[in-house]
Amino acid sequence: MPFKANALAFSLLLTLWTAPAAAETTFGDVAVATAGPPRVIGGHARGCLAGGEALPLDGAGYQLMRPSRNRFWGHPQLIAFVTQFAEKAHADGWPGLLIGDLAQPRGGPMSSGHRSHQTGLDVDIWFLAAPPQPLSESQREDSSALSMVSEGGLTVSPAWTEEHVRLLRTAASFPQVDRIFVNPVIKRELCHTVGQDRAWLAKLRPWWGHDAHFHVGLHCPSQDSECLERVPPVPDGDGCDASLDWWFSAEAREELRKGAGAPRPRPTLDELPSACREVLTGG
Repeated sequence: MPFKANALAFSLLLTLWTAPAAAETTFGDVAVATAGPPRVIGGHARGCLAGGEALPLDGAGYQLMRPSRNRFWGHPQLIAFVTQFAEKAHADGWPGLLIGDLAQPRGGPMSSGHRSHQTGLDVDIWFLAAPPQPLSESQREDSSALSMVSEGGLTVSPAWTEEHVRLLRTAASFPQVDRIFVNPVIKRELCHTVGQDRAWLAKLRPWWGHDAHFHVGLHCPSQDSECLERVPPVPDGDGCDASLDWWFSAEAREELRKGAGAPRPRPTLDELPSACREVLTGG
């Protein structure tokens, strides 16, 4: 093994022996994926990824944002979804997707931002369409996403269009998509405005934030026995019921208020599946 690889492995082992370190301290330091076949281990909020694949910075119908974060890795099925979705959305008239975070090279917890995105089966996609010209390096790093929710937080903003509805419907049409997180205001708007074709709304799940992007999570690959599906499963129906009303209740506002100031605990290495240690230190 080359000297640099030996040094990296030794450094990682030293980190592992220093207990209890937060898992993101080590997973975030690894710049490349492991070799070998793809393997999803654990769940979206407590897991890791072996044999990950990098999404190219540009492709037909998309451009990648924030590449300096090195969060453009995923299971090959996620990479295939992004490229296929981008091509289909572009064919339907969407100018181009702006792709946010996928996962770190070996998945695992991140030092900032997401509690999920740990297994290479999640991707954030901006509601803002890509411009016709390629973005510069500084534009990719510094451009801001555009919220689709009004300042009062109760209605969609004037930026919301029928094209956004079509974009979400297209994303939900892929069978490998388990669920799509959107802001509760966006979910409610869809419930009020979508016509008879409503089955796809089931996959759209309300969650705080998600006003400037939507989060697509895929099902576990069929061959990965160590991969854990999200729970609970998406319920029957279109989700336009009392469960949606809760997000606009006083109880929900209090939950949001308490959560805004509370630090979110990050799993330690001991709390991840044991196989993630092998992924972390592998070549």
